[in-house]
Amino acid sequence: MAADERRTDAKALVAAAVTVVLWASSFVSIRSTGEHFTPGALALGRLGAGALVLCAVLLVRREGIPPRAAWPGIITSGLLWFGGYMVVLNWGERLVDAGTAAMLVNIGPILMALLGGWLLKEGFPARLLAGMAVSFAGAVVVGLSVSDGGGSSPLGVVLCVLAAVAYAVGVVSQKPALRHASPLQVTAFSCLIGFVACLPFSGHLASDMADAPLSATLNTVYLGVFPTALAFSTWAYALSRSTAGRMGSTTYVVPFLVVLMSWLVLDEVPGPLALGGGLLCLAGVAVSRSRGRSPRPPQPVAAATAPPAGQPTSPAPSGRRTAG
Repeated sequence: MAADERRTDAKALVAAAVTVVLWASSFVSIRSTGEHFTPGALALGRLGAGALVLCAVLLVRREGIPPRAAWPGIITSGLLWFGGYMVVLNWGERLVDAGTAAMLVNIGPILMALLGGWLLKEGFPARLLAGMAVSFAGAVVVGLSVSDGGGSSPLGVVLCVLAAVAYAVGVVSQKPALRHASPLQVTAFSCLIGFVACLPFSGHLASDMADAPLSATLNTVYLGVFPTALAFSTWAYALSRSTAGRMGSTTYVVPFLVVLMSWLVLDEVPGPLALGGGLLCLAGVAVSRSRGRSPRPPQPVAAATAPPAGQPTSPAPSGRRTAG
């Protein structure tokens, strides 16, 4: 791998790591905030705070409006991922236990790899598929370890699956937009579109904010500024320098990080099963992001040179005289 490629891959990996950590922290915040905000109101508040920060940065950097070619991907990503995904997932997590939700949402990266290989012509590298299989197994183990065993609502299962589909389609639609616009432009306008789509929940948000404690409101602002504005921007930056399939594989670390953060913040001690599943997630990500050995460049073959004019040709190697 060339030095420039190594630097680009390292920057993308750091950006993806920032995204994964902040997205994992959002689950911890949503657990407490969701008690005081309805799913639509929480999504609207989060997207409003995120859109405000992103548009301010956009104005400071003077990046302007994205070109026309980027808008189909921005609109699709804004409606499905920023808008629909957040509302549906907030709703679904109220109806299923944490373990089931983690397993169902982690269908998303698999769908992402399949859609990226098909629609974006990214192919289906063996290392990516193998790594995703290992990571998915780890996510299932983590999900089983944190499941409360209280049963799941069929509607909750359907909602979590819909969230995973919206997540995958949103990411895959975002990739072509990044060929025409900057990561900040794509993220800011996608967030703004998601915010506008969630405006019908403004009445619920006003009512919930009037009754919610200050800590819940501050948590909503945190969700908008960090897991949304910052994390979605670093995600778009990394996605612009990688494939949708490889980026999706990195999110398998999220369930493991959620367990660790819950341990530190909520005093929920992870068991050996959760830690083992987390190690599987990390191992799968390492496999999916690894590169195979580069094939050896072909050795140059010396071209046969004709003897200078006037010199006799060498005799045939067989020892027999050539026909005269």
